Amino acid sequence: MNFINKLIEGDCLEVCKGIKDNSIDLIITSPPYADAREWHYGGIHPDKYAAWFCERTQEFLRVLKPDGTFILNVKEKVVNGERHTYVIETILEMKKQGWLWTEEFIWHKKNCYPGKWPNRFRDAWERCLQFNKNRKFKMFQEEVMVPMGNWAEKRLKSLGKNDVVRFESRTKSKYGKNISNWIGRKMAYPTNVLHLSTECSNRNHSAVFPVALPEWFIKLFTEEDDLVLDPFAGSGTTGIAALLMNRNYILIEKNPEFCKIASERIENERRNKKPYQERIFSDSQITV
Repeated sequence: MNFINKLIEGDCLEVCKGIKDNSIDLIITSPPYADAREWHYGGIHPDKYAAWFCERTQEFLRVLKPDGTFILNVKEKVVNGERHTYVIETILEMKKQGWLWTEEFIWHKKNCYPGKWPNRFRDAWERCLQFNKNRKFKMFQEEVMVPMGNWAEKRLKSLGKNDVVRFESRTKSKYGKNISNWIGRKMAYPTNVLHLSTECSNRNHSAVFPVALPEWFIKLFTEEDDLVLDPFAGSGTTGIAALLMNRNYILIEKNPEFCKIASERIENERRNKKPYQERIFSDSQITV
């Protein structure tokens, strides 16, 4: 069945069975929190979350290309006054399936909701876990480079020539951590911390990430006309990012109301689409 550039209503566990093996370049998604949205997924108990989710990651493993990437946006919830371990359990179960846990990015939510709790502070960050099938995968680091500024000059002011050499020796780096190699350069590779605001304009979905989040990962791991899958599509943000960047997409969402919202958003973007190079994601402030 041809699902390309379509939004499919249904459970991704069943829908993914209709997707060809090794056909997806990038999977990026934010599944429901444990015990959240009981009317949506039946309210998965934290103790059962890893088993529930990994039943689906087995299908994701099948459909992802050998050089593809899976980005999982997830956060541990607090249960009885402490963070539950279901995210860690999920990672370990995925490793048993054959996934490689390659990297972890931090999404710093600049405009997180204020609040007060007796034994903790408000959540201002979430994990974006990177998984791969193989150690060699597609990655286009130059596409996400950021302005260098005068970072290297500031660092070198306090270091003499011998200090720079010792710094290089200590890190065992032949280039990257030798600060002097970056003098005069205008662009640098970003860190793995992404400073992005949450999406505030969509009040019909409680957990909308900004378009700039999937946009950044799509730039990093795909090329034009590649195929991006979001198996928990929500209000369709990943599809919008893919559309704007001339990538193909497959969106899967179980909730009929969210499907309607996603469909309307995507059609609106399709009608008003501008060439990608004219768009500026001003919220994508990635630290160096």
